[in-house]
Amino acid sequence: MVRLNVHEAKTNLSRYLRRIEQGETILLCRHNRPIAEIRPLPGVQKAGRVFGLDQGTLVVPPEFFEPLDDETLEYFGGVRG
Repeated sequence: MVRLNVHEAKTNLSRYLRRIEQGETILLCRHNRPIAEIRPLPGVQKAGRVFGLDQGTLVVPPEFFEPLDDETLEYFGGVRG
């Protein structure tokens, strides 16, 4: 367990958060007296994304690839030509 004064925690917060995410517990102190314990929450591990999970649920119709009409194109600031 790491003992850490408030000033050090504020100065290097990102570094200590990484250590907490890896499972380490930090004892936060004020004037070298413990005031809080910071530890990772159980079960907060981020699962990896599964590619292709929604495969086949979105169908892009052929009309999607057709040119836009003049009114719609003008709305987006495009110039017909």
